[in-house]
Amino acid sequence: MLLSLTIPLLASCRGDGDIDVSSGVGITASRTGCPAVAIPDGTGDITIFDPVTSQDASAIDVVAVVTNVRSACNSEGEKIYTEANFEVQARRSDNRGARTISLPYFSTVVQGGSAVVAKRIGTVDISFADGEYRASAPAKAASYLDPVAARLPEDIVDKITRKRRAGDADAAVDPMSDPAVKSAILRSSFELLIGFQLTEEQFKYNATR
Repeated sequence: MLLSLTIPLLASCRGDGDIDVSSGVGITASRTGCPAVAIPDGTGDITIFDPVTSQDASAIDVVAVVTNVRSACNSEGEKIYTEANFEVQARRSDNRGARTISLPYFSTVVQGGSAVVAKRIGTVDISFADGEYRASAPAKAASYLDPVAARLPEDIVDKITRKRRAGDADAAVDPMSDPAVKSAILRSSFELLIGFQLTEEQFKYNATR
C-alpha cells in the first residue's frame, strides 16, 4: 500500500490559501514539480531469521530499519532531479565476530499515486564489528522527471487561479472540487518511494506481526 501524497498547488507570491477579496475571489498556493519522498507502508524495516524457515522470536537474526530520510530536489534543469539520502540502522542478536550483511532496497518513481514509471534495486552493506550488536550505513536513491509531465495544463491553472467576484455563479465553488482539476493534479504528481526489497514472506511478516 502506498503512502498518501500531499499535493501542493500553484506558485504565487501570496500565502497558501490566501483569498484576494479586492479584485475578486481567487485561491493562491504553491506548487513544485519535485516528487514527494516517502517510505511505503510495510517496507521500512526488515527482519532476517536463522533458520530462514522459522519466524519465531528466538530465531530473529538481524533487524534493520530505514531512517533519517533527507531529500533535495533541483527543478531548474532539463530534468527534475531528486536525491534522497537515508540511513539503514541494524541490530543483530549474536554479537560474536565481525560480520557484513547486504540488504536490498528499492527506489520507485510513482505517478498519480499508483502508476510505476521507474524502479531500481540497490544494496547497502552493514558491517558489524566484533562484539557489537548495532551497526549502520548510509544509502541513497535518485530520480529524474520530465518537467512537462509534472506541469499542470494551462487550462487547469486558469480554473484554479481565475478571479471570482461575488455574485458569479461559481463564486462559492472550490475549483479543487472539479473532477477535471483533481485528475490533472493527480496525473502531474509524482512520488519517489524507497524501502527494503522484501520477499513475499518478509512482507507478510511485516504486515501481520
